[in-house]
Amino acid sequence: MGSDITQETIEELKELVCNEVDDRASLLIETSHAIHENPELNFEEHFAHDLLTGILEDEGLAPTRQAYDLDTAFEASVGSSGSTVAVLCEYDALPDIGHACGHNIIATAGLGAGLAAAAVAERIGGTLRILGTPAEEGGGGKVFMGDRGAFENVDAALMVHPASGDLVRMNTIAIQRLQVEFEGQAAHAAASPHRGRNALDAAVLGYQNVGALRQHIKPDERIHGIFTDGGRKPNIVPEYSAMEWYVRSKNARTLEPLKSRVLNCLEAGAMASSCTMTHNWVDPFYADMIDNEIICSLYEANAAKVGRHLLEPDSENKVVGSTDMGNVSYLVPSIHPMISVAPHGVPIHTPDFASYAKSETGDQGVIDGAKILAMTIVDLWADKGTIEAAQKEFTAATVSS
Repeated sequence: MGSDITQETIEELKELVCNEVDDRASLLIETSHAIHENPELNFEEHFAHDLLTGILEDEGLAPTRQAYDLDTAFEASVGSSGSTVAVLCEYDALPDIGHACGHNIIATAGLGAGLAAAAVAERIGGTLRILGTPAEEGGGGKVFMGDRGAFENVDAALMVHPASGDLVRMNTIAIQRLQVEFEGQAAHAAASPHRGRNALDAAVLGYQNVGALRQHIKPDERIHGIFTDGGRKPNIVPEYSAMEWYVRSKNARTLEPLKSRVLNCLEAGAMASSCTMTHNWVDPFYADMIDNEIICSLYEANAAKVGRHLLEPDSENKVVGSTDMGNVSYLVPSIHPMISVAPHGVPIHTPDFASYAKSETGDQGVIDGAKILAMTIVDLWADKGTIEAAQKEFTAATVSS
């Protein structure tokens, strides 16, 4: 059908995919609640993986389980012509606070959008990939999947993330984790402290140095860390200590010099306490998100059809963080909008937000998110020129980043 499709037919197809979502509303909400009630950490999402792929199989989509050499990733494909659009599902949770990032909503909104779009793929002439992407919360599932070909020949990648506001985009920053170890010399802290070299002092001094550095970094940069090991007993000079840090900056290019400055601070702590330090930058790093404005505009227009009016982030309405969807946005034109499921001001990654992720507003986010994504997929399939324009924008944006 391609570029010959009329606007009237596009609207008919959008109504059809919305009806497809409504027909599965109970299933989608039940699935969202089930995932919420069974939170699983990075690369351990076996319940969610099995549940989602089982539904895809019941719908006749023949999913590939354990896709791309990841035990909890999956893929299902529909169609054989036209533009290829990928809709992404996340379903991992956080330690202790479960689905406080609302990935149960991301998973089921993506599932609903995929099932609805699949119903019209052959009619409109489009190809769909439904991708289950594990371990967004620090494990980088999408990065590994991208390295292994998940986004080859994909023309656009879409997902939606819950928040406390309907936003065109998330304020994303690049991030890399840093693990640091200090080694000193044990000694009895009362009898012979002079024989010791205090590895905890090294870590504390390094922490203080980073605290001083925070005065002199850019407003869109962040550094935060914890002590993961600080010794065994107070009467033993600690011979070992360890820390973990997150270093964030606007993009991959500006992240590198900040990483060097953080290392200088930590190494100075080791030097001052006559200890040694080793470090490991944990891969994969998360890139910033390059939101494709053309696809964002389509999503925004479709959101209005279900009564959601999106805002651009500002000082009062924004979500700041990092995601491996950023890495995807360097591979293909991508979007990462936010859908409101909680009252204004309720931050993600909190117990309160976890509660809203299984509330009536969370359930509405599943249904509306599925409809908006499915309608956006229809737009992308209906006009090859839109995909070409999105690709042109993508090329210009990635070259300049």
